[in-house]
Amino acid sequence: MTDHRDAVLRLWGRQLYERQNEPLAWAEAVLKATGRPPTAVTAAMSGRLEALTDSPSDRAQLLFRTVAKLVANLRGDGLYDADVGTRIGPLALWLCELEPPLTGPLGYALGHPPDGPTSLVTVHAIELSSGNRAIRLRAIDALLEWAELGHPQARAALSEVASDHRTQDVTVWTKALNRITLFGDASLEPGLLRALADTGHRGVRWSALACAELGFHRAVPLCTALLEHPDPMLREGACEALGIFEEHAAIPALTARLDDETTWVRSRAAMALGQIGGAQALAALWQAMMEHRNPQAGHLASAIAAFGPPVVDDLIALTTDPDPDLRALACRALGSTADDRALPALEHLAAHDLARTTLGGLVATAAKQGLRTAHRIRDARTTST
Repeated sequence: MTDHRDAVLRLWGRQLYERQNEPLAWAEAVLKATGRPPTAVTAAMSGRLEALTDSPSDRAQLLFRTVAKLVANLRGDGLYDADVGTRIGPLALWLCELEPPLTGPLGYALGHPPDGPTSLVTVHAIELSSGNRAIRLRAIDALLEWAELGHPQARAALSEVASDHRTQDVTVWTKALNRITLFGDASLEPGLLRALADTGHRGVRWSALACAELGFHRAVPLCTALLEHPDPMLREGACEALGIFEEHAAIPALTARLDDETTWVRSRAAMALGQIGGAQALAALWQAMMEHRNPQAGHLASAIAAFGPPVVDDLIALTTDPDPDLRALACRALGSTADDRALPALEHLAAHDLARTTLGGLVATAAKQGLRTAHRIRDARTTST
């Protein structure tokens, strides 16, 4: 074993169950391999744990009862208890160390444990090409676990997955791209740019985000072009990517998306402008909020609040605007800033502003919500320090 012994055993224990076509038959084989008499095995296979009360107390007892508990779960609700199942492999290995005569029978029932992470990672990498989709998905999850532990071979296998979208199951590929920072480097840029340009592929959104996470700025023109794509999911992903890039050249195109027909695209465009920052982005958000005067445009207020102290005075001034919708939006934005200067204005509106927005809500209610938000943020800041 290696320094990753616990992880090896955990993954092996999971494999032991997941690879069985007939889990009850497999469990029975493990029970028999512990050397217990047939009557004890029959009792355990009945799924009645109370039948084990007279079970002899020896070194095999813990493994026997663990497998019996798994059988009871399978007999009862038909579900596999992962917490129980993943303990079986390590317990069997421990028992073999204590009782060498059981090594042969248990090894036959369970299969021998891997020599270490490398052997498991190799198996998982091969399984990515399996014709069974469930096996492919388990393999990518396992490789991501190993990559998180820092295993270089797992990271290399994941890089190979991410490098060419044309050869991969799209779900496997997007799972890898969701964790691109675990293993991604400059070598992936050509493949990810190729994937980003393939707008007919179902993983385009993920390729845009992966390029942004890894700072591949050559992707910016492709992401900007995606803002005009007919699929709102791709437009939203492009907005998110451009926000991560903090790409100032994209501000005009993102500003146009503030009028997108899809709500979540408008929201993501506003968020991206808030991430990019600067006078041009702020002016675009402020103009959109003033022109729309829509109490549902909370995404605009939140994005403006992201600019922090420089916008507080203007938001306080907006709380005196004749339009209740704008006063309500100002309350939302001020609450998100959690700035000391915002509290008196919010408290005043919460106590006195009984005007209603076009949606029928009270400005006072918006002010109270803003106060709660401000206090929650301030409390979190105090706790973190």
